[in-house]
Amino acid sequence: MNWELHPKMNEKLYLRNPEQSEIGKNMIKKSINLIRKLGFEAFTFKKLAEEIPTTEATVYRYFENKHRLLSYVVAWYWHWLDYQVMFKTNNLKSSAEKIKVINQILTWQMDEEHTVIDDISLEDLHQIIIYESSKVYLTKHVTEDNQYQLFKPYKNLCARISNIFKDFNPDYPYTRSLASTIIEMAHFQDFFMTHLPALTDFAETKSLKNVNDFLNSLVFSALEKKVKATSN
Repeated sequence: MNWELHPKMNEKLYLRNPEQSEIGKNMIKKSINLIRKLGFEAFTFKKLAEEIPTTEATVYRYFENKHRLLSYVVAWYWHWLDYQVMFKTNNLKSSAEKIKVINQILTWQMDEEHTVIDDISLEDLHQIIIYESSKVYLTKHVTEDNQYQLFKPYKNLCARISNIFKDFNPDYPYTRSLASTIIEMAHFQDFFMTHLPALTDFAETKSLKNVNDFLNSLVFSALEKKVKATSN
């Protein structure tokens, strides 16, 4: 199935909107390919310019630095993932079924949707999220970036998942923490089973289906457990 997604991106992420020119769109596509291939540390605007091809100065007209470019593509992914969660759960009546669908999406179990959109390789972008996304906010200027609302797409996704958890159990007090935890855990387990097998139970099978089962076990165990109120 072909998807058309044109999220409104935060203007603080760029100097010139890449969506408004062919070279800008190509810049995003090529940067995703290169970051996936080289890793963020080895990725440079000079290498990106050679791939497009254009000049390094042209790239700097669109993005202040490569961290802002990474923030842009990561935010784009969170927009897409939030749309997937909304679209796939919208017509479901049961909050339990919605939770299962969310975990399928987070563990890349909806293969027919995970191909290409707007010439962007979603598989490459997904791998960037696993390997590089934490670098967007693990910085000294995270507070300033947060004031610019650069993390709003991620927060929106967490809020949507949190609300579904709350529908399942209105008395569970940690729905936002659980939402952000399962998003990150899906990515960590994917990474661990390939590179740090001692940190996961899925190293032998390398199966995201098993990670999906684990997330379901974790989420439902948490939401179905009665949590005692604590006093400060």
